Amino acid sequence: MIKETFDIVIVGAGPAGLVATVAAAGKGAKILLLEKMEKPARKLRITGKGRCNITNIKPEEEFLKNIFPDSRFFKPSFKNFSNIDLVKFLNSAGLDTVEERGGRVFPASQKSWDVAGVLVKEAEKKATVICKAKVLQLFTENSAITGLCYEHHGTQVNVSARAVIVATGGLSYPLTGSTGDGYEFARSTGHNIVPLRPSLTGLELKDYEAINASLKNVEIMLVVDGGIVQKEFGEMEFTVYGIDGPIVLKISRNAVDAVMDGKKAAVQINFKPALNRQQLINRIEREISSLPNRYVTDLLTKLLPASLVAPFAKKIQIPANRKLADFKSSDMEKIVNGLFAFKYSISGFRSFDEAIVTAGGISLQEINSKTMCSTLVKNLFFAGEVIDLDANTGGYNLQIAFSTGYLAGVMAAK
Repeated sequence: MIKETFDIVIVGAGPAGLVATVAAAGKGAKILLLEKMEKPARKLRITGKGRCNITNIKPEEEFLKNIFPDSRFFKPSFKNFSNIDLVKFLNSAGLDTVEERGGRVFPASQKSWDVAGVLVKEAEKKATVICKAKVLQLFTENSAITGLCYEHHGTQVNVSARAVIVATGGLSYPLTGSTGDGYEFARSTGHNIVPLRPSLTGLELKDYEAINASLKNVEIMLVVDGGIVQKEFGEMEFTVYGIDGPIVLKISRNAVDAVMDGKKAAVQINFKPALNRQQLINRIEREISSLPNRYVTDLLTKLLPASLVAPFAKKIQIPANRKLADFKSSDMEKIVNGLFAFKYSISGFRSFDEAIVTAGGISLQEINSKTMCSTLVKNLFFAGEVIDLDANTGGYNLQIAFSTGYLAGVMAAK
């Protein structure tokens, strides 16, 4: 048994843990950063399909609208280390960034590895970083952290520490090391875990036959128990299992909750949100007059991507081989209704293996939002995806990790 002493031990070398390390070391603390994988920032290296949407540059009020379940909890973290602070920090550390549409910020190189590289380099300058180190247990005495025990290359090491920061990530992309260790550390010290579920994930559809189509400028509505609960406009795609893409990810949090609560959930897609009913009818009539002696298939090809034509015709129950010369008013009704409200029941959702983030986590009721310290165990801090905070797609989730990590690091050093 080896014994070591540090001021602060940080568990997990993802974005939250790395920034916590830099922030705490900046206050003069002696830091040990432990990572169970063979290298730090595994998940960060693949995020954003390898491009890494670092943050979103929207002003605070707009930014906070994208944080769930309680944006007020996140406010102190954001004020201490905002999106602007993050970009300045990364730029000063040698990473050039670019802003793209919607306020999304990416590395200028378009490589996630470069973001991870800068953060790891800054952490290694200021702290002892050990990989392949599996934390086995946190030590507490009189409801206060005293250290922890970890295993490295078969040897057990006991560390005495003034503070511990748990930044172990969630359950999404488990192959990168996010396997829920932090929840067990929290439970072992008396904390409650808000039920964990995948978020920013694809949705599976009932009675669905695979369609391969990407769509732009469409509107999707999430319908729960017969009422519309959310509307989003933008891009989506049909996949082998159902639907995915930016606007689907946005509704997925509420959709997953509805399915898990046993409610009837459905999606309704409006393929022509820019038109009103009469405008769409006029458009269809014009297309019909320009296609004499043709078929319903030819008409639908003018209105939808080719790969959607057959499944659309089947779903609205109109024969694709019907001649337009035989077109009835009931056919017009079916097509118009189908284009405005193409509806499927949601049968399920993609697992943590594919979900971008984890919703749920360590209860916000048991964390002081001004310090990120546990309200149950003195000098035990939490940061990043392990806590019950998540967000829309667009750079918001990484900012949660960076901001909460920074605040935890600064406060633990104090």
